[in-house]
Amino acid sequence: MTRSDGYLLDNRQTEAAERFDAFATLFDPTTFRHLEGFGIGPGWRCWEVGAGGTSVVSWLAKKVGPTGKVVATDIDISCLAPAARPPVEVRVHDVGVHEPPGEGFDLVHARLVLVHVPERERALRSMVKALRPGGRLLIEDADPALQPLTCPDEYGPDQQLANRLRTGFRQLLADRGADLAYGRRLPRLLREAGLRGVEADAYFPVASPACAALESATIRQIRDQLVTADLATDADIDRHLTNVASGTMDLATAPMISAWGRR
Repeated sequence: MTRSDGYLLDNRQTEAAERFDAFATLFDPTTFRHLEGFGIGPGWRCWEVGAGGTSVVSWLAKKVGPTGKVVATDIDISCLAPAARPPVEVRVHDVGVHEPPGEGFDLVHARLVLVHVPERERALRSMVKALRPGGRLLIEDADPALQPLTCPDEYGPDQQLANRLRTGFRQLLADRGADLAYGRRLPRLLREAGLRGVEADAYFPVASPACAALESATIRQIRDQLVTADLATDADIDRHLTNVASGTMDLATAPMISAWGRR
């Protein structure tokens, strides 16, 4: 991710790798479907913004081949080391603060990044600026306010607890500047940025094992913040993690809205 000060889900925490794996399982098929639709192929120059993990970066590298280039940026590149070989270039970069790492990109992509960036308007302008004429921008971001529940089927106390913890998680995100309704605005924002042929869709996973893996890793990662902010007790969290591990809860994520257009 791209937030440096106060970012709730630090890439350096041990649970981050688990979260990246869950994101890859949940969202890579959607991301790759969109990128395939753009006709990505050998020789393309791509900028992967706030890369975090390696799944998208490695896929892009295979698609563009030795004649292409993939610039993968993040404020913390510790999880990107395995991908740092040609045609991939890894850079420390904050998309909300720094100038783009070049121009003339055929593709700029950011997934689950801008919702966390306080300077998201500047970040979007930066990404558009980095495109060549005709280049494609794909932004995929969550909209937790659109579907705020961990358990949409709230039929008992365990599901109520899960949703109460998700409410606490959203509060912690909002306190750190996250825009919890950002995803739904993406089509308009891309049009206002001057992009042509803007389209969007949404993916909303429910009852996937990867949803449970993501929930467990996230709650363990923010446990101390939830307790410190009096949003949950240690007993609440222990009970919830046991419930998640049981495999009997139908867990969901916030919808991921994908929006794309051409410069």
